[in-house]
Amino acid sequence: MDLLNIIFIALMILFIVWRILPAKGVRQNTAAQLKHELKDVNANKQFIDVRTTGEFKGNHIRGFRNIPLDQLLLSSESLSREKEVVLICQSGMRSNKASKILRKSGFQKVTNVKGGMSAWS
Repeated sequence: MDLLNIIFIALMILFIVWRILPAKGVRQNTAAQLKHELKDVNANKQFIDVRTTGEFKGNHIRGFRNIPLDQLLLSSESLSREKEVVLICQSGMRSNKASKILRKSGFQKVTNVKGGMSAWS
């Protein structure tokens, strides 16, 4: 292999690692922890499902509001910055990306549900 191939492979690995690492300052919850949080009616939280509208209509958790990932930045104005934002998607990848978007937008309390709907039973 020549040097360019090695550099290319290294950059691809870094990109993949960067995409799957949790966002800095974001709490990571399991589906089991989420079930306990949903029972707390006094929770100062807003629950957001970042899957597509079709995915959300097919199956969703009661109490979650659907804001597809591609609309999150524009719709973030409708979210309270004082309340914690709990994010879920199908596997945890899109909600991880959503958590990075919200943190960059100034949200301080953000939680990602690891494993997403796939871990929910």
